[in-house]
Amino acid sequence: MDFPKFLLGDNTDYPNAIFVIHAEFPRCIINLENDEIEWLEEFDKDDEKELLEEAEHLFEAANDFYDREIERYDE
Repeated sequence: MDFPKFLLGDNTDYPNAIFVIHAEFPRCIINLENDEIEWLEEFDKDDEKELLEEAEHLFEAANDFYDREIERYDE
């Protein structure tokens, strides 16, 4: 099954949270409410610098995705 690169997630237990799921490597869940990230991959300690750089890129891409999706709902 093919998934889009990003998916929106919602949960009534977290009414203020906006979750964006990154479905490609490195898979993760980003909470746009507080910029927390949960990695769904295992990484070595040596990968930490690269992960920080990737996280910054993913935050920007996730925010762009969310803004685009909201604009489409408003149309």
